[in-house]
Amino acid sequence: MVSSLRSLAVLELVNVPLFAVVLFRFLSVPASPANLAGFALFALLLVQGGAYWWIKVRQLRTRARDPEGMPVFRALRWVDPLLLLAGGAVVAAALAGGVLWTRVWPGLGLWLFAVLEYVNYFHVQLSHQTRADLARLLRTGRLHRSHLARDMAR
Repeated sequence: MVSSLRSLAVLELVNVPLFAVVLFRFLSVPASPANLAGFALFALLLVQGGAYWWIKVRQLRTRARDPEGMPVFRALRWVDPLLLLAGGAVVAAALAGGVLWTRVWPGLGLWLFAVLEYVNYFHVQLSHQTRADLARLLRTGRLHRSHLARDMAR
Protein backbone atom coordinates (compact mmCIF):
# COMPACT_ATOMS: atom_id res chain seq x y z
CA MET A 1 0.00 0.00 0.00
CA VAL A 2 2.80 2.42 0.86
CA SER A 3 4.44 1.93 -2.53
CA SER A 4 1.19 2.68 -4.40
CA LEU A 5 0.64 5.82 -2.31
CA ARG A 6 4.22 6.87 -2.96
CA SER A 7 3.59 6.38 -6.68
CA LEU A 8 0.50 8.60 -6.45
CA ALA A 9 2.54 11.31 -4.74
CA VAL A 10 5.28 11.17 -7.35
CA LEU A 11 2.86 11.11 -10.28
CA GLU A 12 0.90 14.10 -8.99
CA LEU A 13 4.08 16.14 -8.68
CA VAL A 14 5.63 14.96 -11.96
CA ASN A 15 2.44 15.84 -13.85
CA VAL A 16 2.87 19.55 -13.12
CA PRO A 17 6.04 20.15 -15.18
CA LEU A 18 5.06 17.43 -17.64
CA PHE A 19 1.76 19.13 -18.47
CA ALA A 20 3.47 22.53 -18.66
CA VAL A 21 5.99 21.27 -21.21
CA VAL A 22 3.43 19.35 -23.25
CA LEU A 23 0.85 22.14 -23.30
CA PHE A 24 2.94 25.26 -23.66
CA ARG A 25 5.98 23.90 -25.49
CA PHE A 26 4.90 20.96 -27.65
CA LEU A 27 1.27 21.87 -28.27
CA SER A 28 2.04 25.62 -28.37
CA VAL A 29 -0.95 26.53 -26.21
CA PRO A 30 -0.79 30.33 -25.89
CA ALA A 31 0.04 31.74 -22.47
CA SER A 32 -3.19 33.73 -22.28
CA PRO A 33 -4.71 34.80 -18.96
CA ALA A 34 -7.39 32.08 -19.18
CA ASN A 35 -4.88 29.34 -20.04
CA LEU A 36 -2.44 30.44 -17.35
CA ALA A 37 -5.20 30.70 -14.72
CA GLY A 38 -6.47 27.23 -15.57
CA PHE A 39 -2.98 25.76 -15.52
CA ALA A 40 -2.04 27.49 -12.25
CA LEU A 41 -5.11 26.08 -10.49
CA PHE A 42 -4.55 22.64 -12.00
CA ALA A 43 -0.91 22.71 -10.84
CA LEU A 44 -1.83 23.99 -7.38
CA LEU A 45 -4.30 21.14 -6.81
CA LEU A 46 -1.82 18.53 -8.06
CA VAL A 47 0.88 19.86 -5.72
CA GLN A 48 -1.57 19.74 -2.82
CA GLY A 49 -2.50 16.19 -3.75
CA GLY A 50 1.14 15.14 -4.00
CA ALA A 51 1.87 16.72 -0.63
CA TYR A 52 -1.05 14.89 0.96
CA TRP A 53 0.06 11.51 -0.38
CA TRP A 54 3.62 12.12 0.88
CA ILE A 55 2.39 12.87 4.40
CA LYS A 56 0.05 9.88 4.20
CA VAL A 57 3.01 7.64 3.33
CA ARG A 58 4.90 9.09 6.28
CA GLN A 59 1.93 8.46 8.59
CA LEU A 60 1.77 4.82 7.54
CA ARG A 61 5.53 4.33 7.88
CA THR A 62 5.69 5.86 11.35
CA ARG A 63 2.36 4.33 12.38
CA ALA A 64 1.20 7.76 13.53
CA ARG A 65 -2.45 8.12 14.45
CA ASP A 66 -3.03 11.02 12.05
CA PRO A 67 -1.09 12.52 9.15
CA GLU A 68 0.84 15.70 9.86
CA GLY A 69 -0.33 18.97 8.34
CA MET A 70 -4.08 18.53 8.63
CA PRO A 71 -4.58 22.17 9.78
CA VAL A 72 -3.04 23.32 6.49
CA PHE A 73 -5.37 21.11 4.48
CA ARG A 74 -8.37 22.28 6.53
CA ALA A 75 -7.48 25.86 5.56
CA LEU A 76 -6.98 24.87 1.91
CA ARG A 77 -10.43 23.30 1.91
CA TRP A 78 -11.82 26.83 2.29
CA VAL A 79 -9.18 28.79 0.34
CA ASP A 80 -9.19 26.61 -2.78
CA PRO A 81 -12.85 27.28 -3.70
CA LEU A 82 -12.13 31.01 -3.60
CA LEU A 83 -9.16 30.53 -5.89
CA LEU A 84 -11.25 28.31 -8.18
CA LEU A 85 -13.94 31.00 -8.33
CA ALA A 86 -11.36 33.65 -9.19
CA GLY A 87 -9.83 31.45 -11.88
CA GLY A 88 -13.28 30.63 -13.19
CA ALA A 89 -14.00 34.35 -13.47
CA VAL A 90 -10.83 34.84 -15.55
CA VAL A 91 -11.84 32.00 -17.87
CA ALA A 92 -15.47 33.19 -18.07
CA ALA A 93 -14.35 36.73 -18.91
CA ALA A 94 -12.21 35.38 -21.74
CA LEU A 95 -15.12 33.26 -23.02
CA ALA A 96 -17.43 36.28 -22.90
CA GLY A 97 -14.79 38.41 -24.62
CA GLY A 98 -14.88 36.28 -27.74
CA VAL A 99 -11.13 35.66 -27.93
CA LEU A 100 -9.65 32.90 -30.08
CA TRP A 101 -10.59 29.41 -28.85
CA THR A 102 -6.91 28.44 -28.30
CA ARG A 103 -6.61 31.30 -25.83
CA VAL A 104 -9.58 30.08 -23.73
CA TRP A 105 -10.56 26.43 -24.17
CA PRO A 106 -7.35 24.85 -22.83
CA GLY A 107 -7.68 27.06 -19.75
CA LEU A 108 -11.32 26.06 -19.34
CA GLY A 109 -10.38 22.38 -19.53
CA LEU A 110 -7.59 22.81 -16.99
CA TRP A 111 -9.90 24.78 -14.70
CA LEU A 112 -12.50 22.01 -14.87
CA PHE A 113 -9.78 19.46 -14.11
CA ALA A 114 -8.76 21.56 -11.08
CA VAL A 115 -12.37 21.63 -9.85
CA LEU A 116 -12.57 17.84 -10.19
CA GLU A 117 -9.25 17.45 -8.34
CA TYR A 118 -10.58 19.65 -5.53
CA VAL A 119 -13.70 17.47 -5.23
CA ASN A 120 -11.57 14.32 -5.47
CA TYR A 121 -9.24 15.39 -2.66
CA PHE A 122 -11.43 17.32 -0.28
CA HIS A 123 -14.84 15.69 -0.63
CA VAL A 124 -15.67 12.56 -2.67
CA GLN A 125 -13.13 10.14 -4.06
CA LEU A 126 -13.50 10.26 -7.84
CA SER A 127 -10.21 8.55 -8.66
CA HIS A 128 -9.67 4.88 -7.83
CA GLN A 129 -6.08 3.89 -8.53
CA THR A 130 -5.38 1.45 -5.72
CA ARG A 131 -6.81 -2.06 -5.70
CA ALA A 132 -8.43 -1.50 -2.31
CA ASP A 133 -10.24 1.64 -3.51
CA LEU A 134 -11.39 -0.02 -6.72
CA ALA A 135 -12.56 -3.14 -4.85
CA ARG A 136 -14.55 -0.99 -2.41
CA LEU A 137 -16.17 0.92 -5.28
CA LEU A 138 -17.14 -2.31 -7.03
CA ARG A 139 -18.36 -3.89 -3.79
CA THR A 140 -20.53 -0.95 -2.69
CA GLY A 141 -21.41 0.56 -6.07
CA ARG A 142 -21.07 4.14 -4.79
CA LEU A 143 -18.51 6.88 -4.31
CA HIS A 144 -17.03 7.39 -0.85
CA ARG A 145 -15.53 10.23 1.12
CA SER A 146 -11.99 10.95 0.02
CA HIS A 147 -9.03 9.84 2.09
CA LEU A 148 -8.14 13.44 2.87
CA ALA A 149 -11.71 14.28 3.92
CA ARG A 150 -11.66 11.32 6.31
CA ASP A 151 -8.28 12.36 7.73
CA MET A 152 -9.48 15.93 8.24
CA ALA A 153 -12.61 14.70 10.02
CA ARG A 154 -10.56 12.92 12.69
